[in-house]
Amino acid sequence: MTLHHTLTTHIQKAVLELFNISIEKVEFQATRKEFEGDITMVVFPLVKALKGNPVEIGNQIGNYLVTNVNEVSKFNVVGGFLNIVISDAFYVEFFNTIKNNETFGFVAPKEGEKAVMVEYSSPNTNKPLHLGHIRNNLLGYSVAEILKASGKKVYKTQIINDRGIHICKSMLAWQKFGNGQTPASTGLKGDKLVGNFYVEFDKQYKKEISELIAQGKTEDEAKKLAPSILEAQQMLLDWENGKPEVIELWKTMNQWVYDGFAQTYKNLGVDFDSYYYESNTYLLGKEVVQFGLEKGIFEKDPDGSVWIDLTADGLDRKIVLRSDGTAVYMTQDIGTAIQRVKDFPDVGGMVYTVGNEQDYHFKVLFLILKKLGFDWADSLYHLSYGMVELPSGKMKSREGTVVDADDLMAEMTTTAQTISEDLGKLDGYSDDEKAVLFKTIGLGALKYYMLKVDPKKQMMFNPEESVDFAGNTGPFIQYTYARIQSILRKADFDTSISISGLELHEKEKELIKQVQLFPEVIQNAAENHSPALIANYTYDLVKEFNSFYQQVSILGEENHDKKVFRVQLSKSVGNTIKNAFQLLGIEVPERM
Repeated sequence: MTLHHTLTTHIQKAVLELFNISIEKVEFQATRKEFEGDITMVVFPLVKALKGNPVEIGNQIGNYLVTNVNEVSKFNVVGGFLNIVISDAFYVEFFNTIKNNETFGFVAPKEGEKAVMVEYSSPNTNKPLHLGHIRNNLLGYSVAEILKASGKKVYKTQIINDRGIHICKSMLAWQKFGNGQTPASTGLKGDKLVGNFYVEFDKQYKKEISELIAQGKTEDEAKKLAPSILEAQQMLLDWENGKPEVIELWKTMNQWVYDGFAQTYKNLGVDFDSYYYESNTYLLGKEVVQFGLEKGIFEKDPDGSVWIDLTADGLDRKIVLRSDGTAVYMTQDIGTAIQRVKDFPDVGGMVYTVGNEQDYHFKVLFLILKKLGFDWADSLYHLSYGMVELPSGKMKSREGTVVDADDLMAEMTTTAQTISEDLGKLDGYSDDEKAVLFKTIGLGALKYYMLKVDPKKQMMFNPEESVDFAGNTGPFIQYTYARIQSILRKADFDTSISISGLELHEKEKELIKQVQLFPEVIQNAAENHSPALIANYTYDLVKEFNSFYQQVSILGEENHDKKVFRVQLSKSVGNTIKNAFQLLGIEVPERM
């Protein structure tokens, strides 16, 4: 039972006995630094109901708590705030209950509870993953892990956009300029090779447009009449009609890309439980349109197109089927959502990790699914996020616009190497150990910097700043974890015993209070779909540990019980850092 819960129960009892009134809620906040206390009760909300002076009310409740509650040792009242001092015994007892619990804060899924499906990544198969995909993947993966830790069963999924004109452009360019090249023959990752042909198509297309404009065509006419685009459109028709040689080439080139993506995902440390492909899902949803028409949810226009009117809900009128009977993206998304629940019958909600330019699309999608009567439609969430930018001139790709995900990860490892070598922290490491460490630090820096920012905000990613070994960064937290592991290696005495009856140093108490918050932080992060809450909690914990480390002797403490307790406390903090970073997909090094 948490301190909040324990105190709430006792304060409710106090108010009932002292004033003969039942209260439902008790408002707490952290005690301000200038006052003595571990937790503060806000008295003002009770003043109206209890018809009294807030200071008098605070004093009466405070006296009741000191007399009747073992955990409360003393109190003071400042205005309408009751500052409560919790006994050392409470903190020591709490610590002894969690010190050997390696998954403290994590909750196991309840039997029979509905699962959540988290969708992220969802790339196109015509080019490699880029900086935007990195933020998407890190957010989606982390939110999935946080939901899991909060007690949900979670499935991770993605939908791969493997059809359409963009794929045909790469295929056509490969046919024309590829000379039979493969990832094996070129030594290139498959997604890079296919991406190069997409760029090649674009060059050829622009050249043709210029030539047509020179012949007197308008720009719009030239874009429509350029031979390359006409050929790509024909190839798309051939694909949709199942022309064998087109399907064969499409399968081959897409497989190159899937293999390339798999390598990037592995390097980034993200994974998936299932995959959906647009080539399989693009016809889904068409039968739902008929159901919607029968129910009067959709309406058919004279030209045969089908629409839904959402103006009464503050949105607009939205097409769900074209007049020629072809589906639009909305239709496909409706069908895919329904298909996922068929495939995973225990799914009761979904999280879509998609950039904020699609905010309106998801409002419409969720509303349509509700109107169609799916009970799980109330548990759909759009994890909307802002764009990532780099400081101007840093790490531009060859085209000068998009930063390649693999290049960025490699650059982060190199940056970590340079800074680590400059700091001279690598005595006694073999070359292999150094390589692993540089990657751990580089990726940790990248992930932490991305995830500490609220997902909804647009962000600037600064590679050098992210690898700083001081401040609110991944390497700073990793370094503290490694420092704790060093303490544990040097502790040559039995640390398994439980210590009680200690008088705590103020820094020990503050550290236990910070560890105690972890379960609540996980639940809040899950509820808000925000890894930033985990990241910034971990930074606060690390700052608190470093303050403790500087002011309190650990291994140099002469009192054996105090020494054991401080090593145990250090171990518990290390474990909490490791678990919190696990939720962010970040590894922690044992030495650094």
